[in-house]
Amino acid sequence: MNKWFYLNVLLLGLGLWKIAENNMSLHILFGALGLLLFLFNWTRHAVFSTIRNTDNRQTKIKLARLSRKIVPFHRWIGTTALILVLIHAALIVNLSGFSWQNIKLLSGLLAGIVLIAMVTSGWMRLYRSTARKRMIHIWLGITLFFLVALHIVL
Repeated sequence: MNKWFYLNVLLLGLGLWKIAENNMSLHILFGALGLLLFLFNWTRHAVFSTIRNTDNRQTKIKLARLSRKIVPFHRWIGTTALILVLIHAALIVNLSGFSWQNIKLLSGLLAGIVLIAMVTSGWMRLYRSTARKRMIHIWLGITLFFLVALHIVL
């Protein structure tokens, strides 16, 4: 498998560790569900990278067929992740208020902004897909991955 697959599993494990460490509150549940949907969609990047880098034709065919089944749901999964993350953010702000000094809140805010941009760029690709929009979407995903990791660690 591709390095992104292992990084996704690592981030999922880190997220589950943090969830187990805290009490399971409603805001944590919404954040965790948003994380799961984001990682599910981001794993497609790992699948595509594996397809490009593997020499085994049967593996390429198997992964391409699997990915083709998920494609119709990709935008909706990302949009649902965004909605869950927005609910998570609203619950957090309602619970503890907004403070510019709270680094965890700021990292989540930045990740949320990038997630909004990523979902928007994904929907824009539906109407007119270009290589530039695809690369913007991928780079937003990479940025979001590391911002989410930072948010979980803090």
